[in-house]
Amino acid sequence: MTTTKICTITIASLTVAFACFAETKAADTKGSSAPYNEGPVWTLTMIKTKTGLGDEYLKQITQTVKPVYEEEKKQKIILDYKILNGEATSPQDFNILILVEYANWAAFDNLRAKMDPIVEKVMGTEEQRLTTATKRLDIREILGTKTMREITLK
Repeated sequence: MTTTKICTITIASLTVAFACFAETKAADTKGSSAPYNEGPVWTLTMIKTKTGLGDEYLKQITQTVKPVYEEEKKQKIILDYKILNGEATSPQDFNILILVEYANWAAFDNLRAKMDPIVEKVMGTEEQRLTTATKRLDIREILGTKTMREITLK
């Protein structure tokens, strides 16, 4: 290649690199161009209880799940939790939705190591937890779990 071509390619490459760097810096100073602001992260668990057993399921989790979430809030592992109860729209739909709020995605790092001691303290040994979980199969089905970020429109 001739020296002119090398210089032209070098200048073009540097111009593109500078433009990309300048664009990145401009984006850093003005924030995201997304039409929303990012908020906390939620896990949503969709539960379908067997007909007539919704209250029984809620009584059970009052003794087990609620104390776990309360301790996690106390230790600032989670920000909050909510349990929504409603009507299923079809036989395949959920009627209970459990939402757990985390500060951000980083809150999931080493989450099990933080939660296992709390779960064991409240719900007992692994064998005891397995017995409880097996009993729950008679009254409810977990249809799925999602993890989603809360957003606020700009």
